Parts: sequence; structure tokens; C-alpha cells
Amino acid sequence: MKKNKLSELSVAELETKLKDDISALENLHFQKALQQLENPLKIKEVRKEIAQIKTVLREFELGKRVTSEKSKQTQEIEK
Repeated sequence: MKKNKLSELSVAELETKLKDDISALENLHFQKALQQLENPLKIKEVRKEIAQIKTVLREFELGKRVTSEKSKQTQEIEK
């Protein structure tokens, strides 16, 4: 998933995506152990996506990133 698409998701959606990716990574590791993995680079891609999701979640936690709902409210207040 691209970074700009990650920024469009809500915190709940990001957490769901993170859980899905972690389970997918676990399955990929099992496939690798059983020598059934067709594309070993998929592990790298999933790990990178997990890191990106964790980064976005941390930005929300620190307040560096706001949800689209909050930004709309802020814009209305400023007017």
C-alpha cells in the first residue's frame, strides 16, 4: 500500500490493516520454512508496510497527524 493511501485511513482501519499484515507475515514465514514460498521478496514488502503503518499510527499518537474529521472541524473553527 502506498504511503498516501495510508494517510487517508482512520486509526481503526490502520490497526486492522496492521493486524492483517502481521498475520500475513507469519504465514509467509511458515511458507518459507516449508519451502513453499513462491516470492521471497513478499516478506520484505509486508515488513515494510508494517513499518509504515506503525509510523503513521505513532504520528497520530504524537499529534503530528490528524484525522480528516479533526482537520475539517479545525478549518470550520478558524472561519
